[in-house]
Amino acid sequence: MVSDPIVGIWHPPASSRAVAASLHVGEEGIVQARDVDGKPLSATPGLKIEVSDRIGGIVRRLTFLDGSVFETPDNDGVDKALKALKRRPGVVHELERFRPRLALFVIAVVALSFAIYRYAVPLLVEAAILLTPPVVPKLLSQSVMISLDQTLLEPTKLSQQDQAAIAAEFGRLAEIAPRGAAGYVLNFRGGGAVGPNAFALPDGTLVLTDELVALAGSDREAVLGVLAHEIGHVEREHALRRIYRAAGVAGLIMMIGGDIGSGAQDVLVQGAALMSLSYSRDQERDADRYAVQLMHAAGRDPLAIARFFDLLATKLGDSGYADSFLSTHPPTPERIEDTRRYAEEVAAGK
Repeated sequence: MVSDPIVGIWHPPASSRAVAASLHVGEEGIVQARDVDGKPLSATPGLKIEVSDRIGGIVRRLTFLDGSVFETPDNDGVDKALKALKRRPGVVHELERFRPRLALFVIAVVALSFAIYRYAVPLLVEAAILLTPPVVPKLLSQSVMISLDQTLLEPTKLSQQDQAAIAAEFGRLAEIAPRGAAGYVLNFRGGGAVGPNAFALPDGTLVLTDELVALAGSDREAVLGVLAHEIGHVEREHALRRIYRAAGVAGLIMMIGGDIGSGAQDVLVQGAALMSLSYSRDQERDADRYAVQLMHAAGRDPLAIARFFDLLATKLGDSGYADSFLSTHPPTPERIEDTRRYAEEVAAGK
């Protein structure tokens, strides 16, 4: 005997039946499984037996040539037996034991992950945008609207007259956009916890809250400026890009971490749709400029959107609007100044 017996469970070939057993390594290099009475169950030359890698405290599996399997939690005993047979304990365990090599492996994984996030994900997002059939944004938008109506939004309290007036002006504004008026649907809602807000979903569904209309007061141009901004998000397909980017990041997490559980997957996938309500800094700037251009093309005041952001900063404070749950247009002095400057350039024909 070249190593101490290893206690475990033996499974016959192609069977889940478990037999209490022990593993023995003989002088001649034969690995043998025996039952509690010492009766041989299976034997294989040590160099031909398949041994699973040591990974933490996971049970080791030794597979004999006849297909039977011996399982044991005694990792140290298995490693000792492998050493006696002049076999290495496994690549994974060697990486675990040799920390500098493990550190290099981790660095390589981080570098690869960053490269995928920085370069591959954006390319895949653009490819997904081109290949997305119209039904996908429609289904996503319907799902998000149902969810918001059930949880956050309330029925509008705007008068029919105000709704009709805003809708008519919005329709004339949307006609100039590439999708045309038929590509957009304007919905009025009470903001509830959302407060003064407006947002667009991927299929051209727009939501305008009563609180935003009330905040603008008699400045209807400011309301149209906000809606023009939302049209910009739809035309530039910012929402779909956010959703696909979130899905790409979720896929990257699952690729690195493996199975993260159905609950976490639901959060990542379903949460991606709600992420379409918030945008990156560059996307907000792009939508601001689009609003200025669209308002100018429609014969409206291109300074309206900047004036509305200034109104938010004045009435709600520089951070008040950004604190609302779905605040998609955090007003900052820098952003207001950039938008005002661009509006003046457009109005001057520069």
